[in-house]
Amino acid sequence: MKLQYLGDSRDSFKWDYHDYLTASLDYPILNVAFMMTPDDNTNHGTTNPRNFSARENIIAFCDKLKTEKDRLNLSDKFKQGHITEVSSDLTHLMQQLPKKMQSNYSAVLHRGAEQFKNKNREKYFFDITRENKQVYFLDPDNGFQPEKKYSAKHVLYSDIESILQQISEQSVISVFQYFRRISFVSDFARIRQRLISSHATAIYWHSLMFVAISKSEETIDKVRSVNQAYSQVRPVKTIQ
Repeated sequence: MKLQYLGDSRDSFKWDYHDYLTASLDYPILNVAFMMTPDDNTNHGTTNPRNFSARENIIAFCDKLKTEKDRLNLSDKFKQGHITEVSSDLTHLMQQLPKKMQSNYSAVLHRGAEQFKNKNREKYFFDITRENKQVYFLDPDNGFQPEKKYSAKHVLYSDIESILQQISEQSVISVFQYFRRISFVSDFARIRQRLISSHATAIYWHSLMFVAISKSEETIDKVRSVNQAYSQVRPVKTIQ
C-alpha cells in the first residue's frame, strides 16, 4: 500500500467492506497489514471516494484520511524514514474507523508503517496477534504473486501458508487483489488452485477484488453469507 492511495475510491470500497465483514462476523479485531511501499510519481490515488457507493460515514472517513495524510505530511515522513511517527499517525487514523461506524471491533496495525520488502517477508509476517477471531487484512500494492516475477508489491502463496500456521480456524485472511487483465472469476479460480491448505471465497467491484481465506470451510461459509448480504446493498459481485 502506498500512502498516496489513502482516501481514494478503492479505499472507500476497502473500508466499507472490511467494516461490514468484521462487524457482521462479530469479531473483535480488524488487523491491518499495510505492506507499505514508497509513493511513486503517478497520479494514482486521486479518485473520489464517492465513486464507490459506500455508507456516508465511510466517505467521511476516507475524506479524513486524505486530509490528514496531507496535513501530517505522511508521505514525506515515510520517505525520510520517520516510521515510528507515521505508524503512530496511521494507528490513530485507523482507530477512527470502528468509532465512526459505531462498531464493536478494534482496528490495529500489524507492523505499523514498516516498509515492506522482499527480503523482510519472513520477519514481517511473524508474530501475528493470537486473537482467536480476527480479520487479518493484507493490503499489497497489486495482490497475489503473478505466474512469473514478483516483487514487494505482491503477497506470496508461501506468505499465506505462514500466516495460516499462526492464526486460528475461526480467523479470516483478506487479500487485496488489483485487476490483472483477466476476469476476476478466472483470476480467483487460478488463485484458489494455488492455495494449498485453505478454503477461499471472493468479492469484487470495478478493478478491485478481495479474496477471503481460512483454514476452515465453516468459517469461509460464514464469509460467503456476509458477502452475499453485502452484495444486496452494494454494487459488488461475489464468487463462491
